[in-house]
Amino acid sequence: MRSIVLFAGLMLLSPCVCAEQGPLLVQKAKKEITLTGYTRSNTMLSVSSEVSGKVLRVNYDVGQIVGEAPFFEIDPTFIDFQIRSTRQSLKRVGVTQKKLESRVAYLNREFVRIDKLHKGDRATEVKRDAAEDEWKQAQFELDALALEQNILKTTLKELRERKHRHSIFAPKDWTVVAKNAEAGEVIGLNTRLARVADYRTLIVPLSVSGEELAAIQKLPRDFDVTLEGETIQASLNWVNPEFNEKTRKLSIELLLHHTGTARGGLRFSLPLETEAEGFLVPKAAVISRYDNPRVTIKSTGESVNVTVLGESGEYFAIAEDGQLRLRTELKPK
Repeated sequence: MRSIVLFAGLMLLSPCVCAEQGPLLVQKAKKEITLTGYTRSNTMLSVSSEVSGKVLRVNYDVGQIVGEAPFFEIDPTFIDFQIRSTRQSLKRVGVTQKKLESRVAYLNREFVRIDKLHKGDRATEVKRDAAEDEWKQAQFELDALALEQNILKTTLKELRERKHRHSIFAPKDWTVVAKNAEAGEVIGLNTRLARVADYRTLIVPLSVSGEELAAIQKLPRDFDVTLEGETIQASLNWVNPEFNEKTRKLSIELLLHHTGTARGGLRFSLPLETEAEGFLVPKAAVISRYDNPRVTIKSTGESVNVTVLGESGEYFAIAEDGQLRLRTELKPK
């Protein structure tokens, strides 16, 4: 009787794998990795000069945020002279135009008067034709003057636009990362004067394998990453489809949703779980006797020898075997 009670107690303490666990399935082996990188600005561009001349003023230095004022101001003395000269020419043309309009009006009246006399046989046809020709020639001169006026107006617009380009602007709220000119220097056309970067948005460029990219694409649209020890949100910005045959990787860019320190070189990390070679089988299904591990397929009762490569939690990592398939249900040991 004592032996029967002890046996019953042992039965109650033993875990029932079938009742406490779900199906014991063969799964794809996985490995945990961490992608690391460093932040940089979302966009960077060069600030260049479209005109030549002497730099009068530089309003920003390296590390400063660009505001409303122009970055560089170029001496506009010579362009101002051209603008003033063109304006004077326009005034002169305007005065001449008024004189010609008055003359055309007079010659028109004169032609009308002589034409009436000619119709009454009191003026010769020669005199009438001369009056008409003089009136038409004056009208041609007026038309030519109007054309010259339009050309001068276009020239003035061009000069004003060129003067506007003597004030060289950079995008507002961007950060100056390099400056190549100082006040007093004489610069030439298309000279690269500075570089500015948009640190309002930080990105992280990475080179990843196909498996790593697939793992990232399985994440939510916005996923957690670590930036200098702080957990923030990030998203996949773009994937370059071109494959690098040397590194056997793809280039991608992650966009960080970050409101803290905005600069390059912040350390970034992203833990991922990617697929690996081999299978994972539950430890509860592996029978290991005499260093000969094996599993039993539940549906057929077939026993399959396995090669254990490692372990992870409640699973053994095994080499792939032709007798086992993904999602094969195994019998508890």
